[in-house]
Amino acid sequence: MTDQRFNPLSADKCWQARWAESGVFEADDNSPKPRSYVLEMFPYPSGRIHIGHVRNYTMGDVLARFRRMTGHEVLHPMGWDAFGMPAENAAMEQGVHPSGWTHANIDSMKAQLKRLGFALDWTREFATCDPEYYGHEQALFLDMFDGGLVYRKESAVNWDPVDMTVLANEQVIDGKGWRSGADVEKRKLSQWFLKITDFADELIEGLGELDGWPDKVRMMQENWIGKSQGLTFRFQLDQTAGEFKDIEVFSTRPDTIFGASFCAIAADHPLALSLAEDNTDLAAFADDCRKTGTAAADIETQEKKGYDTGLTVTHPLDPSWQLPVFVANFVLMDYGTGAVFGVPAHDQRDLDFARKYALPVTRVVAEKGEENAPVHDEAYTGPGQIINSQFLDGMEVEPAKQAVIDRAEGEGWGQGSTVYRLRDWGVSRQRYWGTPIPIIHCDDCGVVPVPKDQLPVELPEDVSFDKPGNPLERHESWKHVDCPKCGARAVRETDTLDTFINSSWYFLRFASQPDDQPFDRETLAKWMPVAQYIGGIEHAILHLLYARFWTRALKSLGKVDVAEPFASLFTQGMVTHETYSRSRGEGKGDIFFNPTEVDRDGNGATLTADGKPVDVGRVIKMSKTKKNVVDPDEIVDQYGADAVRFFMLSDSPPERDLPWSEAGIE
Repeated sequence: MTDQRFNPLSADKCWQARWAESGVFEADDNSPKPRSYVLEMFPYPSGRIHIGHVRNYTMGDVLARFRRMTGHEVLHPMGWDAFGMPAENAAMEQGVHPSGWTHANIDSMKAQLKRLGFALDWTREFATCDPEYYGHEQALFLDMFDGGLVYRKESAVNWDPVDMTVLANEQVIDGKGWRSGADVEKRKLSQWFLKITDFADELIEGLGELDGWPDKVRMMQENWIGKSQGLTFRFQLDQTAGEFKDIEVFSTRPDTIFGASFCAIAADHPLALSLAEDNTDLAAFADDCRKTGTAAADIETQEKKGYDTGLTVTHPLDPSWQLPVFVANFVLMDYGTGAVFGVPAHDQRDLDFARKYALPVTRVVAEKGEENAPVHDEAYTGPGQIINSQFLDGMEVEPAKQAVIDRAEGEGWGQGSTVYRLRDWGVSRQRYWGTPIPIIHCDDCGVVPVPKDQLPVELPEDVSFDKPGNPLERHESWKHVDCPKCGARAVRETDTLDTFINSSWYFLRFASQPDDQPFDRETLAKWMPVAQYIGGIEHAILHLLYARFWTRALKSLGKVDVAEPFASLFTQGMVTHETYSRSRGEGKGDIFFNPTEVDRDGNGATLTADGKPVDVGRVIKMSKTKKNVVDPDEIVDQYGADAVRFFMLSDSPPERDLPWSEAGIE
């Protein structure tokens, strides 16, 4: 008697072949049906798909299938976010070329995704490292250059000494490079920037229209842009300090100006840099400041430290009142003016600083009945009336703010103003494996864009990674070219673009793929915006903010008709797993093991290879770094693609984390 049991592997193979032959998942640009664009954040081709990927793509898959079954023409594509440092690091460590390493990984991961039977339109597949893709990206960069949205300047940058590249502020985590973990240094380099700050107000206002986005993500973006209204004014220095006669300060709380007890400037403030030239102690203090994190969370939690410059400034509303000037580690040069006045009674950071350096603490805002209450270990940040503040006494906070602004403007020492935490996007990266910046530098003509008929500017394949730094700098035949304007010998720009640019417009290329331009505007209008976008909350600022900016920038240039790229956003929970590790020894970190290398029982875990114990760590997001990943192939072999996808959807609500366990799928 033959075995009549259902064989999921043969069924998967049969039906997946039928789907491919019929093109059932291929989107028709000219269909009369209502359209629905469903998209998951595309993967980095790191080598293998893990169960975390499967959960993300299964969510999009079930929605794409549902909408197709309810009469929609569905665009559900897949591609590869293929540039970036891991490929270059692999080239250096393994002696392989980044292109070969990347495309081998793509082949492996694509085969895994196809086995899972996702309803994907593979006819639209591309990798961002394809010259066809990044050539169109270069053309869009030049459009922005012509539109005044690109510029180059010398700037203090975050330098990762291990990966030897510049990092955006968002890529610095706890003062360390987000990939290497190395302490980030501050350096001055000539960099290319995109004018994202030109769109700051639009980006904030647009959040109000995104009803299909999680409130948490919208709040994170609004906080990152950081629009603040207040007073910009100048403290007059009481002593000459070289060419400096005053210090410009911005404050969102001008109502508290009579509670000021010190002025603080950033370590990279021009005055601090000038003073440090002749002061080795200050120079050393500034160096320490540069090694600390620049994220808001870092600033809040780190110990508040200052260096007394010996300078004083005069209070603008009382000529007899002098305030000491400190260089402080909690003041950042890239926010406001790089200088603040400290009001200890009403700002916890200032209070901690004042207590440490024995500075006055004067309450200037109080609720009724609390006017004489002392300030102990906690600053008062609530509402109330102004006290101890001369002509402001008795006012509420908001009228007092305006009264100080009016006085400053009337007397000519200040101006009401708006500032943003957001800074222009530095996109230069001193790496090989990225989109070449399509610029040529000529001694006579200056900065010259590469003519569009010469795009793409392709990466040379014959490069060596045997020395640190960017191999494009050392590639003489690629680097040296003739100037397109005058014909004289010139050099190419050897920096490549930040890989977040690749993911800032890929969804447009999925929707329309003509050979002669990045996309066709009319075809794009049929699909955009993306009806449902799915991805992790960790991309709430970096990727999503940049993609929103890129789309708005293209709209301002007349290239697209839509301002917001993603109508609805879902941030799925992560698939988690415990970690297994052993210490390498003091100061050497841990070595991690894959779950398939470990035998687990109620008493703990041992390494299969030697039978010795390993440390069982906490349950965290699956990560190739920690090796706590589960490869779906073995599970598909045993249970079939349908069972795997059903389990990923059924075991936990999609917005919650899912601790992985094979007991559930069994």
